[in-house]
Amino acid sequence: MSKTKSAGSTSLGRDSRPKYLGIKLSGGQKAQPGSIIIRQRGTKFIPGENVRRGNDDTLYAIKKGIVKFVTKRIKKFDGNRRMAKVVSVE
Repeated sequence: MSKTKSAGSTSLGRDSRPKYLGIKLSGGQKAQPGSIIIRQRGTKFIPGENVRRGNDDTLYAIKKGIVKFVTKRIKKFDGNRRMAKVVSVE
C-alpha cells in the first residue's frame, strides 16, 4: 500500500491569505471617525491633521471630514530631508 494519495494532492499547496493593503479612501472622499484611510506596512504615508496611526501602521480618521493628500519635505533627526506623503482630514 502506498503512503501518499495519488493524483491531485500536493504537500506544497498551502499559501497565506492576502492582506488587502492600499488606499481605502482617496482624496476628496468623506471620512467618518474611525474609518480606515490607508492600510500599509511601514510608514509610506504619514498621518497629518485629524489622522492617527494604528499598531500595524494603518492610518484612520479621528474626525469627520474630507480626505486630503499632500506631499511635504520633512527634516529627519539626523538632518537629512525627504519627501513624505501626508494624509489629513479637514
